[in-house]
Amino acid sequence: MKATGIVRRIDDLGRVVIPKEIRRTMRIREGDPLEIFTDRDGEVIFKKYSPIGELASFANQYVDTLHKICSMSVVVSDRDTIIACAGVSRKEYADKKLTDDFENIIENRSMYIHKRGATPISICEGASTFVKYAMPIIAEGDIIGCVACVSNDEAQDTDPHSTEAKLIQTASSFLGRQFEG
Repeated sequence: MKATGIVRRIDDLGRVVIPKEIRRTMRIREGDPLEIFTDRDGEVIFKKYSPIGELASFANQYVDTLHKICSMSVVVSDRDTIIACAGVSRKEYADKKLTDDFENIIENRSMYIHKRGATPISICEGASTFVKYAMPIIAEGDIIGCVACVSNDEAQDTDPHSTEAKLIQTASSFLGRQFEG
């Protein structure tokens, strides 16, 4: 654990303000859920909560199946990191932060389809693949992650009516429904 040198007091309603610099560095946005941990030494630890992270095992099985049956390279992310992938190197994506461009795709709340000639978008820094199709995962009106089909080819052809695009939409919808009551 790293000390920041910042001290905050708890107000009369039991609230603590997390400084803007820490929120920005840790990519904590207004409304983000935080999980609270304690230990025997009296430490209280806040960790960003990823609802899609709870489905990591299931998401891995889903993308493995898409890859095996359809030969697609597929990645599932929460709002900050990659949680499942198939058809690409897990080491290349594991626990890497998302690029700002990919975060913008997620925030847009709609299907992204790469257009020939457009600037290719990487999911995370240093990745050798680019987003071909991407669909945010939405559950109960909240964005919880994204499913993306990736390719090594920057000048790839895409078709909004292709089977790949529909499979990405289906995976996103299916994972989103796993959270709805």
